[in-house]
Amino acid sequence: MADLDSTYRPELERHLDAGEELRGICVASQQKGLFKGGAAAIGVTDRRLLVQELDRRGRPDGQALSIPPERIAEAKAGGAGGGWGTLESAIADRTAVRLKLRLTDGSKLNLMLMRGEGRVLGGSAAARRSAAA
Repeated sequence: MADLDSTYRPELERHLDAGEELRGICVASQQKGLFKGGAAAIGVTDRRLLVQELDRRGRPDGQALSIPPERIAEAKAGGAGGGWGTLESAIADRTAVRLKLRLTDGSKLNLMLMRGEGRVLGGSAAARRSAAA
């Protein structure tokens, strides 16, 4: 299976301006409505966020959304468990982050990103990196 960088970097780099640097890539689940969601590749540059929706097979779908800092009216980040007192919520809070963005045009993005540190996720990623070296 290809890694995130080789899978999504070429698509995200197509949207860069001259001199702009793509500093990082991650994939998030994106909540679009109460019962509707999808996935998105997020590119972080030195100037903005690029949010590229993905189809069911993980391929770029449509035009990437460009979000420079001045388009962000409000940003909230927190645990993905929603503060509920359950085991599942505690695990979600520990392993994932929910990022809510409200843009100046009134649109909203609700994204959930997995944390990369720790034994469960980060440890296995580190083991794969050291095994590949």
